Amino acid sequence: MTESVSSELSDDLVLPFQIETTGVRGRVARLGPLVEDILTRHAYPDPVARLLGEALALVALLGVSLKFNGTLVLQTQCDGPVSLLVASFTSPGGIRGFAQFDEAALKALEDDAQGAGRLLGNGHLALTIDPGGEMDRYQGIVALKGQSLADAAHEYFRQSEQIATAIKLSVGSVATSDGQAWRAGGIMIQHLAVEGGIIDERERAARAEAEGGVNTDAEEAWGRAVALLQTTEDHELLDPTLTPQELLYRLFHEDGVRVFEAHPVARVCRCSVSRSRGILKSFPAEEKSDMIEEGLLRVRCEFCNSEYCFDPDTLEPVAQD
Repeated sequence: MTESVSSELSDDLVLPFQIETTGVRGRVARLGPLVEDILTRHAYPDPVARLLGEALALVALLGVSLKFNGTLVLQTQCDGPVSLLVASFTSPGGIRGFAQFDEAALKALEDDAQGAGRLLGNGHLALTIDPGGEMDRYQGIVALKGQSLADAAHEYFRQSEQIATAIKLSVGSVATSDGQAWRAGGIMIQHLAVEGGIIDERERAARAEAEGGVNTDAEEAWGRAVALLQTTEDHELLDPTLTPQELLYRLFHEDGVRVFEAHPVARVCRCSVSRSRGILKSFPAEEKSDMIEEGLLRVRCEFCNSEYCFDPDTLEPVAQD
């Protein structure tokens, strides 16, 4: 393995890499304390926590590719037990997320072995890129029809970006010295042109037609990279003792693999006293009266589960024990 920039980081990071003898680049995401922090702030049942963990790993893989200080938001809205799933990445490396679910519908699937696809059901997945300022937002939407998040991401890249992409995600509770802790991991590869730019399916097809056939070497290299990626086992993406560099060497050492500078990621949240007060000010007086509980107005952040309490008359914050 060759390495342009070494890093001692092995957790809460995204590590870009390149398979040297092919037109393939990729990224590995390893989330430890970050995903444990996010998932344990809510009393998520295990299936919901795993699904949200996958979304956090996926948004980490996608978010570090932003070339500007903006935000990428992954959101699903579906008719399954998990009706809403949100994960966002804010440059340079802030991640947050939450899920809404129906306990009764979830319980009905307790013995179902079909996984995340059944949790989501039918609906859509939207990826929104917001550069901020006066720049326009971009949004791509794909239908969800009972498939996994990784499969939905494959469909997104096929439809919206025309980029050959392969993704594998894993989430699990791992034994630690302090008990059990959630971890999440993901690996993603994309087919690139020889000169280093991303080559999409239309360009590849046009080149093959112009050359009177299929670019066999490039296609075989991509197929081999995908096949090797699919051999990645869940525990390899989650094992805190296996560094991302070691994992990449296991997978791609025969072709040579170069890693680049790791991107650290961390949990962030935008909630605050002032934001919460602003939300309350936007409600009519009658609605605020209906919201009073035990003499206080309360605002709870869906992302971090923090609660802010205010005096109903003055909207001044009230400290809670």
